[in-house]
Amino acid sequence: MLKNRFFATLFVFMLLILSACGNTATEKEGATEKKPEPKAEPTELILATTTSTQDSGLLDELLPIFEKENNVKVKTIAVGTGQALEMGTKGEADVLLVHAPKSEEELVTSGDAVNRKRVMYNDFILIGPKDNPAGVSGDDVKAAFQKITEVKANFITRGDDSGTHKKELGIWTAANIQPTGDTYISTGQGMGASLQIANEKNGYILTDRATWLAQEKNLTNLTIVVEGGKDLMNIYHVMQVNPKKHDMVNSKDAEKFVEFMVNPETQDVIESFGKKEFGQSLFIKYTE
Repeated sequence: MLKNRFFATLFVFMLLILSACGNTATEKEGATEKKPEPKAEPTELILATTTSTQDSGLLDELLPIFEKENNVKVKTIAVGTGQALEMGTKGEADVLLVHAPKSEEELVTSGDAVNRKRVMYNDFILIGPKDNPAGVSGDDVKAAFQKITEVKANFITRGDDSGTHKKELGIWTAANIQPTGDTYISTGQGMGASLQIANEKNGYILTDRATWLAQEKNLTNLTIVVEGGKDLMNIYHVMQVNPKKHDMVNSKDAEKFVEFMVNPETQDVIESFGKKEFGQSLFIKYTE
C-alpha cells in the first residue's frame, strides 16, 4: 500500500514539474511572439515651396498626415517660388509646390522637373490702406496700379522673384509702367512679413487671398481694395525634381507626395481648410 502511494505521489510530482516547464516554454514563446519589430527610421523628403503655403498654415495641416502614412520626415524650405524652382534646377530639393505656371513649364521643358500636377487655386487680391488714398476699387487691377502710381502712394513689393512678385511684375508690364522711386518699397521677404510692412507703411500690396485671411486680424490698417478680376487667378502645382537628371533626389517619396497632394482625401482636406475659422476655403481643390 505504502509503495503504491509513493509511486502515485511521485507521478503527480512529475506531472507538476512537466506542467511548469510547459507553461514556462509557452510564456517564452508568447513573449517572443508579442515583441514588436523595430520601426524603420523615417526617410527624409525635401519640399521646396512658396511662403504662402507655409504662412497660411496649410502645410501644418497636410504634412503630418503624409508623414504618418508614409513614414517620411518632410523638411520644408519655404521661399519665393523663383527660389524654389531654382532649387529644382540644382537638384537641391526632391519635390516642389509652387504657383508660377509659366516658370514651372520652363522647368519641365528643361527636363529638371517631371510629374507636374495641378493641386489647387485661390486668387490674388490688392490690399490697401483703409483710407485708400488712390481711391481704387472694383476688379480692374491694372487700372488700380495706374492710379496708385499717379497719386504716388506707397506700394510694397516682395521683390523676391516669388510667384506673387512675378504676378505683380506682369501687371506693371500690362499697365505699361516701370515702378521706381521712394514709394516703391521692396521687402525681399515672404508674403506674411511683406503684409506686415505694408501695414506699417500704409501701402498697397498684391497678395494671395489665403495669406491675407490668415494674417488679416493683425493688419489693422489694411483692407481689400481690388478683387475678382479674371486675370487674378492663382494656381498651384506640385512636381517632382527629375531623378534622371538629378540622381541624388529622393524620387520614391517625391512621387508619393505628388500622388498624396492630388488624391481625393487630401483634396477634401484642402477644400475644408480655413472654412471654420475664416468662413471660406483658403484654397480651392482642383477637380478634373
